[in-house]
Amino acid sequence: MNDSRALVSVTVLIGLLAGPALAVNIETVPVGNPGNAGDSRYGGYGSVAYTYNIGKYEVTAGQYAEFLNAVAKTDTYGLYNELMDYDSNPSWVGCNIKRSGSPGSYTYSVPPDWANRPVNYVSWGDAARFANWLHNGQPTGAQGPGTTETGAYTLNGAVTDVALAAVTRNAGWEWAIPTEDEWYKAAYHKNDGVTGNYWEYPTGSNTPPSNQLIDPDPGNNATFYENGPTIGGPYYRTEVGAHENSESPYGTFDQGGNVMEWNEPVLYNWQRLLRGGSYGHNGASFLHASERDSLPPTLEFANVGFRVVQVPEPASMALLALAGIGMLARRRGHGR
Repeated sequence: MNDSRALVSVTVLIGLLAGPALAVNIETVPVGNPGNAGDSRYGGYGSVAYTYNIGKYEVTAGQYAEFLNAVAKTDTYGLYNELMDYDSNPSWVGCNIKRSGSPGSYTYSVPPDWANRPVNYVSWGDAARFANWLHNGQPTGAQGPGTTETGAYTLNGAVTDVALAAVTRNAGWEWAIPTEDEWYKAAYHKNDGVTGNYWEYPTGSNTPPSNQLIDPDPGNNATFYENGPTIGGPYYRTEVGAHENSESPYGTFDQGGNVMEWNEPVLYNWQRLLRGGSYGHNGASFLHASERDSLPPTLEFANVGFRVVQVPEPASMALLALAGIGMLARRRGHGR
């Protein structure tokens, strides 16, 4: 095989590994230090035995609208809440995703100045279906097996609190809602090895953050209510990552404030866990590492959203590509 043919072979191989372009790009950051100790101060949370990726930002209204356009032409399981449409329901402070058309031909859109703000009015079940959709490669089609009902979670039409509380993460998951430990580690762990060292706040600080939106951001700021909101109407929620120097030690943004985020665990009376505080919570204490909340998994509120976690790409795939490149280099080295 000559060099040009070998180069083509490697290029094709890498192209195959890259896969098709996807409509929604979830930017993630790696969370390493596998086997770190939990936080002994507040319940021992944060110990994770494996490396994983977590959403750098909360899932946005623009990303969720793409999801709806892919699977909710007929919205079988109620992934869209009409209160999302701010223009129709301004007192409910939705994320301004708009629905047009009729069942079977629904389409969804969001104005550009709202698209990069966190989605809200999403239930735990909605978040699980979004994770399944990512797991399945962002397919287009009706809500069912292979789109929203199978993948990281086996939902099979679960829409009640009892049914959703019984759902667990499947082996072989690729995208999911964070466990409490995954979420907590990304937010508070000091990223200093396998230690049990944690910050008090998800801005890499033991000092309560302020709620100021300053340009440039001096650090240790978040979107919550204290002597007034960070920003007023119509948005109330900042664009994700707006506090650009207030990230966690792993590089996540808004794990404190903007919207509370669904976690996987089931707590009391079929309720699912929430963490992080929101734009409407009064005071930085709601962003603190000790703060936990819960809601029934079917409920949808203005101050609730989510982010997702992802397993890293299998090392074998990257090694396969490198092997092809190595073969090409060896052929060149032998003058072939």
